[in-house]
Amino acid sequence: MYEYSEECILTFLKNQGQLFAEPVAETEEEAEAFLEDCMAAVVDSLEEVRDYFEENGMDVDGMSLEEMEDASEVFALPGGQYLIVEG
Repeated sequence: MYEYSEECILTFLKNQGQLFAEPVAETEEEAEAFLEDCMAAVVDSLEEVRDYFEENGMDVDGMSLEEMEDASEVFALPGGQYLIVEG
């Protein structure tokens, strides 16, 4: 089981609307449980976001790093990392 930082949990809780029409979590505990259930990933750079997408079968040819950052599954964390949540 992956341990998600408070930064990950709070960022997801605050911004979950970018990926889901309805909230999937109301509390920090629910957000953490949801991230664990969907095996959300934390990566250090947009290049790693690209690698993650490619490894998971997404066609990212021609997508710029800015487009990757704008993807609904990608949550930019205040510390410079990225949380990837597959809905």
